Amino acid sequence: MKTTILQICFILFAGTLFSQESEDIRLNPPDKTRGLAVMEALSVRASVSSFDTTEIRLQDLSDLLWAANGVNRPESGKRTAPSAHNAQDIDVYVFMKQGVYLYVAKEHVLSFIEEGDYRTLIAGRQAYVASAPVICLLVSDISRFPSGEKDQRLKSAAIDAGIVSQNIALFCASSGLVTRPRATMDQQKLREILKLNDNQHLILNNPVSYK
Repeated sequence: MKTTILQICFILFAGTLFSQESEDIRLNPPDKTRGLAVMEALSVRASVSSFDTTEIRLQDLSDLLWAANGVNRPESGKRTAPSAHNAQDIDVYVFMKQGVYLYVAKEHVLSFIEEGDYRTLIAGRQAYVASAPVICLLVSDISRFPSGEKDQRLKSAAIDAGIVSQNIALFCASSGLVTRPRATMDQQKLREILKLNDNQHLILNNPVSYK
């Protein structure tokens, strides 16, 4: 009996250690065979005004982020979304109920940033947005552009973010999820939470849920 209790305690203790040491989320390899054909996905793409609260499954989250701005050519490190000068300036931050993460495309992993639910800071007055289980926040680091004045870099950043946002929209349309591109958010508070520097600019966000 004592042995059984000790074994249970050890398992629980080990589980606690694992959860403490594994704050990052290891994503699944992307399923590149799924979804509708491109033309069919375009025919059903739409921006929605309500979101389901069901938690996004790990495989769907993995595929969503890879489609958004993942590495599709490992030999060169190039992405599913083009960027000016291949600067790869767009970072995808993922806001969920349990916390905030940064998508690290080269490792295909979500790196833990901050514990807590901050989706309302992105939703603002559109409270329904905060019900989406996943919100992708697109941030451009304009210091990654090799040249250009700030205004030109910001224009390129906006274009690059728009392409990533469209990748999200097309994946959702092809895979039974919904989204909408948004620019509204509490920039100041989000900058504080993400600890952004002066070269990092919040451009767009895409709440995502199942239909």
